This record gives sequence, C-alpha cells and structure tokens, in this order.
Amino acid sequence: MSTTVSVTPLAPAGTWAADPVHSNVSFEIGYAGVNTFRGAFKEFTAVLAGDSLEGTAAVASVDVKDDHLNDHLQTPDFFDAERFPEIAFTATELAKAEDGTLSGTGELTIKGVTRPITLTGRIADAPATDPFGRERLGVRLEATIDRNEYGVSWNAPNQSGGNYLADEVALFAELALVRQEG
Repeated sequence: MSTTVSVTPLAPAGTWAADPVHSNVSFEIGYAGVNTFRGAFKEFTAVLAGDSLEGTAAVASVDVKDDHLNDHLQTPDFFDAERFPEIAFTATELAKAEDGTLSGTGELTIKGVTRPITLTGRIADAPATDPFGRERLGVRLEATIDRNEYGVSWNAPNQSGGNYLADEVALFAELALVRQEG
C-alpha cells in the first residue's frame, strides 16, 4: 500500500525580496502593566526562496518615536548595537496549510544569542501584479519570545508592583515580497 502526501508549495518558484516601503518589521511589549509599547525597525531585509526565509534588521534603525529611548535601545542595556549591529532570522521550517495559514520554526539571533522560535502567520494564496508589472506576495509572520533569553533584560521596578517591562515580546513581520528578476 502506498501513501500519497500532498504538500502545498509555500510560494511560486523564484526568489522573493521584501519591499521595505510596503513591509513592516515590528515588536510589542507590555509596559508598566497598563498598556502595550510598540516599536519597529526602519531598515531590514527579507528574502524568500523556495521554503527558505531569511531576514535581518539593523539595530541602529529601531524606532520607538522617542529619540532618547531610541538611543537607550542602542546601549548594552538593550541591543548593544556597537557589538551586535544586526538582528538575524532564518526559518528552518515553514509549512503552508490549504487555507493559507503558515506554521513553522526558525532561529532568531539577538545580541549574538541564537534561539529557536515558533512561527505562525498567513501567506497570500497567489501573487498579485502591481501597476508596474511586478509580482507581489504578502506574508505575515508572528512569534513571541522571552527577551531575557537573548540578554535583553534591563528593567525597572514599577511603583505599583512588578516591573515596567514585560518579559514576553511579540514580533511581527508583515512583508510585501516582490519576485526578483533572473
């Protein structure tokens, strides 16, 4: 008796690179026990080829809408940008379900520490063609990490109890991928 396994390709053949104008790489963390603090990276790359997705984010490009806090995030208290100027990601396994949902695993490197992560998300059913004739494919990925595992452990006590920063950080990549020529 033979078994047939149906595998849904992650994306059409070729190499797909993130369009940084129409893509976003961001994070969310609980702050002061009362709200969610958000930030993003202005400079990043992401390339999907076959079932392989790799990306980087320039630590110096972190943007949290406050210049003093942006500067503090560059220090060893947080990202230590001088020693570790880049955050890197590699998907080690991604699977697409028939409904377009994604699941998988990957490796994330922050401050020179590489740890496995679990991914969820969605991918467009098929590419769309933009007004300039380029094929585009939308991908959204999410993961949650414990920032302490990467050596990002700065905190301050909250006068109402607990700490100002939560340990869990939600990571998001909303990518408009463009098929590359050649």
